[in-house]
Amino acid sequence: MSKIKKGDEVIVITGRDKGRRGTVSRVLDGALIIEGINVVKKHTKGNPQAGISGGILDKEMPIDISNVALFNSKTGKADKVGFKTGDDGKKVRIFKSNQALVD
Repeated sequence: MSKIKKGDEVIVITGRDKGRRGTVSRVLDGALIIEGINVVKKHTKGNPQAGISGGILDKEMPIDISNVALFNSKTGKADKVGFKTGDDGKKVRIFKSNQALVD
């Protein structure tokens, strides 16, 4: 079980987009793609046979998983994630600061 999953709200803790919040759209191997975060300009060449128009496109690039933290809506801050075994024997994610369930 990973600490950050698709659909989680995260906050960037270091880098160019420090302090910005977004939702995880894809989880890659050791990196995340977050909506509206780490957006770069991608110059593309057009291909009329394939129907691709050329130009400058905005593209979301991956950000390393160590540069983000899960956002705790109760405290309004970034928080570490831990694991705990629930009453039914399943492994669940919790916030370290207040022991509240993530999901």
